[in-house]
Amino acid sequence: MDLDSARKMISDVDRQLVELLNARARLSVNVGAAKRDTLKKGGSESEPEVYVPGQEKRVFEKVRGLNQGPLSDDSVCAIYREIMSASISLQSDVTVGYLGPAGTFSHQAALNRFGDSLGYVAYGKIGDVVHAVAKDEVTYGVVPIENSTFGAVVQTLDTFVGQPAVKIRAEVYLPVTQALLSRFQVDAIRKVYSHPQAFGQSRRWLDQHLPHAARVEVASTAKAAELAASENYAAAISSEACAAIYGLDVVAKDITTARDNTTRFFVLGQSSDGPTGDDKTLLMFTVDHREPGALCGALNVFATHGINQTAINSRPSGQRQWHYVFFVEIIGHAQDTNVASALDEIKSYCLDLVVLGSYPRQSY
Repeated sequence: MDLDSARKMISDVDRQLVELLNARARLSVNVGAAKRDTLKKGGSESEPEVYVPGQEKRVFEKVRGLNQGPLSDDSVCAIYREIMSASISLQSDVTVGYLGPAGTFSHQAALNRFGDSLGYVAYGKIGDVVHAVAKDEVTYGVVPIENSTFGAVVQTLDTFVGQPAVKIRAEVYLPVTQALLSRFQVDAIRKVYSHPQAFGQSRRWLDQHLPHAARVEVASTAKAAELAASENYAAAISSEACAAIYGLDVVAKDITTARDNTTRFFVLGQSSDGPTGDDKTLLMFTVDHREPGALCGALNVFATHGINQTAINSRPSGQRQWHYVFFVEIIGHAQDTNVASALDEIKSYCLDLVVLGSYPRQSY
């Protein structure tokens, strides 16, 4: 095939693609209208959920199954991410809150999940994101929950305590590579800014190359880059993307201790979705520590009902000294028969119990 013929065929395919994309967009608008009609018939005037993670997961699984190449599955899914982002924006005015400023890993996770067609709002603290969702200032929020190298993000767990209004709708995994950003070379750096998680993920490199530099914790890795750009002899541990945003050089690449370093994020909203058949649920509860075996009894309920626990964390409750809130993640949805039975039984061991949300299990 000669060059002119190939280009003409591409032009014809482009024309068909645009027609099909708009046809799909119109169908998506119809879906939104049908959701509103269903809610009105049920007596509700609330807006329907436009981001349905279970349906999204099924679409991506179907797209991967249909793909015959030469485009990779990841490339096709990236295209579909933007198609669905544009469709969501046609159905409703959606805003997504994240830990800012621009360039944070939370920002990247939000873009990876929601695409470029929605509105984004940066907040200075993780708690601000959670509270914005609770107060309906934004439609959804994206917050980090744990890192594969440095463990749980305690700021997020602490914000969940006393904030039962928000629900987890989805989880997002983001591979994280930290870099040292500065306007100066390593031997001139006297101060390093970053988020506590980033310091933990890069501790070995810092101990070896900058053992005497002051380490200053800030609210986010992008804030660290912003500060480093304004000070002499300062650096930031942040993403390479922040170097371009804040006018810094990448002094050292990939300083993360673990090569498979990954951070998991939660997408928060006003409600969770129904069961998909492959879900997780996060619970928050307290027990009477004066009662021998109270925590053990609560956890044994899951084993009795054949429910696997994937994570457990504890944080001070703030009610009194040495009193803790436990966060337990389990396999299954709160509406699943065995999970619902376990939740009913576990109440006898708990002083209080909150289901923070059920969400589709995401491959990463």
